[in-house]
Amino acid sequence: MIKARHFTLDPGKPFKLSKIATADTGPFDSKGDARKPTARNLDRLHDLHERLYADSGHGLLIVLQAMDTAGKDGTIKHVLGAFNPQGVRVQPFIAPTPEELAHDFLWRVHRVAPKRGSIAIFNRSHYEDVLVVRVRKLAPSSVWKRRYDHINAFERLLADSGITIVKLFLHISPDEQADRLRQRQATPSKQWKFDPGDLENRALWPQYMRAYEDALNRCNTAWAPWYVVPSDHKWYRNLVVSQILVETMERMRLRFPPPPDGIEDYQIPEV
Repeated sequence: MIKARHFTLDPGKPFKLSKIATADTGPFDSKGDARKPTARNLDRLHDLHERLYADSGHGLLIVLQAMDTAGKDGTIKHVLGAFNPQGVRVQPFIAPTPEELAHDFLWRVHRVAPKRGSIAIFNRSHYEDVLVVRVRKLAPSSVWKRRYDHINAFERLLADSGITIVKLFLHISPDEQADRLRQRQATPSKQWKFDPGDLENRALWPQYMRAYEDALNRCNTAWAPWYVVPSDHKWYRNLVVSQILVETMERMRLRFPPPPDGIEDYQIPEV
């Protein structure tokens, strides 16, 4: 079976985002070529989620990070929608509340981490505290620079507790982002998503790329790996994300628990 190409980062090996093509589509030439393998992956994810729930010894944390318009919401809808919603929590991370600011920066994150037998999807995440906080100068460097080690230790704690972590950076080009922003601006059904604040972040693109490179390099570990997903083409993004998740969940070796002893002897009563 032909597989999509994505970029798994090697722990301890530096990399540059500029070396990864945002418009890459691997061996696939069109959306039509990707339709069947994506559908197979989504069916498989549904089955694997049932095993995850039944097994109850493992949890899954999916972290989505990206620049504005890269497709976090679209990925949740078109790929992660394959999961049974009863066993999934989608957690967005917006500006912290006063109560959250009164605690350590990971306090609000740990509270919504997945329990074993469930899946949590972070739409943005604890990485905002070394991204937007850094770029927007919301805290001094002496504060955010220490957070890389805190993040690695936190993710190691989750992994040691049975939580598998998949971190996805949806990688788009500034040109593609500009096109998507114009579409939002011009399309009545999408105008509600247009946020002038996105334009401010766009003006800081080089600073964000440096911040992302540092975060991905410094927090890419064997227990919580980063994947870079070329995302200029939405259909390819969906294929890649679904493939990564299938491969990850299959490595978890999820098993249905054994049936009750003597299950074949139980009589189903008439009613």
